[in-house]
Amino acid sequence: MAARTPVLETFPALRAWQRKALVEYLRRRTEDFTAVATPGAGKTTFALRIAAELLADGTVEAVTVVAPTEHLKSQWAEAAARVGIQLDAAFRNADVHSAADFHGAVITYAQVGMAPQVHRRRTMTRRTLVILDEIHHAGDSRTWGDGVKAAFEPAVRRLMLTGTPFRSDDNPIPFVSYERGGDGLLRSRADSVYGYSDALRDGVVRPVLFLAYSGETRWRTNAGDELAARLGEPMTQDLVAQAWRTALDPAGDWMPQVLRAADARLTVLRNAGMPDAGGLIIATDQQTARSYAKLIEQVTGEKAAVVLSDDQGASARIATFAASDQRWLVAVRMVSEGVDIPRLAVGVYATSASTPLYFAQAIGRFVRARRPGETASVFLPSVPHLLGLASEMETERDHVLGKPKDSDGLDDDLLERAQRDDQASGELEKRFAALSATAELDQVIFDGASFGTAAQAGTPEEEEYLGLPGLLTADQVSLLLAKRQAAQLAAQRRRTADGAAQPAAAPAAAPPAMSAAQRRVALRRQLNALVAARHHRTGQPHGKIHAELRRLCGGPPSAQATIEQLEERIATVQTL
Repeated sequence: MAARTPVLETFPALRAWQRKALVEYLRRRTEDFTAVATPGAGKTTFALRIAAELLADGTVEAVTVVAPTEHLKSQWAEAAARVGIQLDAAFRNADVHSAADFHGAVITYAQVGMAPQVHRRRTMTRRTLVILDEIHHAGDSRTWGDGVKAAFEPAVRRLMLTGTPFRSDDNPIPFVSYERGGDGLLRSRADSVYGYSDALRDGVVRPVLFLAYSGETRWRTNAGDELAARLGEPMTQDLVAQAWRTALDPAGDWMPQVLRAADARLTVLRNAGMPDAGGLIIATDQQTARSYAKLIEQVTGEKAAVVLSDDQGASARIATFAASDQRWLVAVRMVSEGVDIPRLAVGVYATSASTPLYFAQAIGRFVRARRPGETASVFLPSVPHLLGLASEMETERDHVLGKPKDSDGLDDDLLERAQRDDQASGELEKRFAALSATAELDQVIFDGASFGTAAQAGTPEEEEYLGLPGLLTADQVSLLLAKRQAAQLAAQRRRTADGAAQPAAAPAAAPPAMSAAQRRVALRRQLNALVAARHHRTGQPHGKIHAELRRLCGGPPSAQATIEQLEERIATVQTL
């Protein structure tokens, strides 16, 4: 029996951006359409509505969805079934054709790459709409890209979806349009864009607070040298990578301290109106994931769910966790993209992966809003590169072809070299050792601005930030963070004044000169105070004011800016 045509009247109401994009799609009626929407905005619902429209009016007879992972195949099929579109998630290349009672199939990019001719024949047999979910994956390899192009050139319609920054390599993505800019470089062009800032304004996604933890780290190199460094202080990229690796070592003190703070934040959210709030720890590899699960059990007394690979068992564990009220999930890459667990509200970014693409995928797991006022909190190492990505949550990136490498410092080459002995064997690997690491809250990043001063783990100062109410609007988050920071600074001034009031037998010595790190913290505080003052005068969001200062002065986000750049921005904002 043939699959029934879906009934449009039964579809859930569309959000404003979905309605606007749907109207644009139906107006154009072009073969190719690219929609960029932030994670949690509802790309799946949008795509299925287009599929239903095209099936209903006879434009297409079949639908093929291409997804990045096996787990997402099931997720797509279940979402489609809820709106009357039957997709075969169990389709294998050897099947050649789907059964007649399906509207089509859900397959992976890997399946297409292995047998593009199978899918080309399927596409030519019936007029087909192809939905390419997270289309940037078509640039993962020549095989995948060529396979997608060969398989789906005969399609009547192709809908490309992505919720993350496009790739940083030079592999053109099939069916995506590119336009040459004034600098001569080709940039991807989307037909519909709905960014994080738009979704935050509309209440579609949650505000995300980034709690960045620094601390002292010590390690022994492959050459046998003992080195020490403080996370967050200026140093070479090689040293940053090694200090970062040391902090993430399960045997050190940094991870247990950060996990305790993250679990405390999770408890606050659960007590403040999100009783089923869950946490996710994103690990670099399977061995550390298992170790983090043991640490969480020691901290909370409750076992964590662990997802290590993209197999059928992993999908079942994710589904079980999503439907439960279990506190913590530990994963490597399985939950980095597309997986829908709306109750995730606290994250620990304990991985060495640092491309804008991966970072956005990971943070996208926490932004899905269920009710007004829900917030998300992500704990991460105070590494300049990550702080920059956190400060640029609202930045939209296009795929640029021919761009010089390392021009923005966003490539992972140095970090990968520093991590290479994760997969190595032999004497050199044995000689690398993380010796110690301690954690302290360095700063809180929200809406592109940095708040707070250094606070040792487990102190009342840290608890002030961990105890922020769980149900807040974006404006309330900014206001409370500014108040917390003002209270911290006032307390520091009182302590300084009290110390100065004590009688002294001799003239007080001149205060010691501030280190570069201390100067950067002081300048960041001053800049944030001036930005907050301008926000109250003009009503402009903090993030937009910071972005305008970057446009006028140049340079990276304030979390990465040099002393000179911060001083220039302070002088500039005083003249605005």
